[in-house]
Amino acid sequence: MPQALLADVADELVTVHGQADQARLRTPSRQRAALDAFAGSAHADLLARYRDAWTERAALLRRIDDVTSRVDERAREAELLRAGTAEIERVDPQPGEDDTLRQVVARLGNAEELREAARLAHDALVGDDTGSEDASALPAVDRARRSLEVAATTDPALVELARRVADAEYALQDVATDLAAYEGGLAADPGVLEQSHARLAELTSLVRTYGGDTTDTTDTSDGSETGALTGVAAVLAWARDAGLRLLELEDDDAGLEAMHARAKELQATIVDLAAALGRGRSAAADALAKAVTEELAGLAMSGASLEVGVERADEPGPWGADLVEMRLVPHPGAPARALGKGASGGELSRVMLAIEVALAAVAGAGSGSTTFVFDEVDAGVGAAPRSRSVAVSPCLRGTPRSSWSPTWHRSRRSPTASSWCPSPPTVRPATTGPRTTPW
Repeated sequence: MPQALLADVADELVTVHGQADQARLRTPSRQRAALDAFAGSAHADLLARYRDAWTERAALLRRIDDVTSRVDERAREAELLRAGTAEIERVDPQPGEDDTLRQVVARLGNAEELREAARLAHDALVGDDTGSEDASALPAVDRARRSLEVAATTDPALVELARRVADAEYALQDVATDLAAYEGGLAADPGVLEQSHARLAELTSLVRTYGGDTTDTTDTSDGSETGALTGVAAVLAWARDAGLRLLELEDDDAGLEAMHARAKELQATIVDLAAALGRGRSAAADALAKAVTEELAGLAMSGASLEVGVERADEPGPWGADLVEMRLVPHPGAPARALGKGASGGELSRVMLAIEVALAAVAGAGSGSTTFVFDEVDAGVGAAPRSRSVAVSPCLRGTPRSSWSPTWHRSRRSPTASSWCPSPPTVRPATTGPRTTPW
């Protein structure tokens, strides 16, 4: 972090209270803030636009740094995702295929036992290859049906029973036909078992690699919770999520280009606004120096003057690209002394008051007087601190202020005065209310 920026942060973190309150004028950031306040509302709007652009660019640069710092990591992730999706596309698993293959393998692996069971059941229904039908179900059912149909000519009550037996005969015939087909299917090409084993092994390898700990995130119409996926279903879910993640990574790359473009645009805006701020501060510096010098003449500092220097900083910051330094010239011909280094506490108090009056004149021009309450800091050794309320207005400019007390500093401002000209000073107990000074 630049040293100047650290100094500004420290200025904001450390606040000096009490009778040494004028020490805040020693900090460059406070001097710059006082100059910005004097420059007016248009300058304040310009500064707000600069700070907005600076803040947005800083956040954008952090985001760019976060993305670019993970370039290798993101590239490796994308490579793994592409390899995985390519392998899954090559194998092309189908939903539920692994369960179906397990059933096929189990059936073909026990073909002899299953074929024997189907044959015995078929023989029990229709008879064996020898033509013997004595122990077969269908011949017996057929005889029962015919017997009932003959008897039903005598008693109609048997018609319904005969129909039900006929239905049973038809159902048994269908079962016998299906059993014959099943037995014939088991005698199919033995190579099917080998192919099924190979395909199942291929799917199992995919499941081991991509099917672990996968949760079904598909929405359900009834709002019920979905559980963990297994097998090929988990592999297909991984492939779906991998495709979405690849799109995100690709969008990050495209977004990075957009972020770089926006950062470049903001940098150009910052440069333009910083230049405009510099011009505004330079113009305001001369006016503030003149106004404060005029006020010092009425604060027992006749002949003293204030210089406000504005120089270009080595690098811009949240405040702009200017360094502001206020220097006091105690009397004509004397060397200028920086407020932050050589000025005494009494001098700082007077300069501070003069700046406050100058700021009040800018803020309240045309609206009436502004009342300041000043704490008297040199009322005498052992004396209790006092404060005075003095109405300050443009008509006081250049008027002697010796009756105000040798050194003052502002503690509070109240816009309650109604007179444009001096009112008698009112002595009252010192107060320590919150300071509202913008700088």
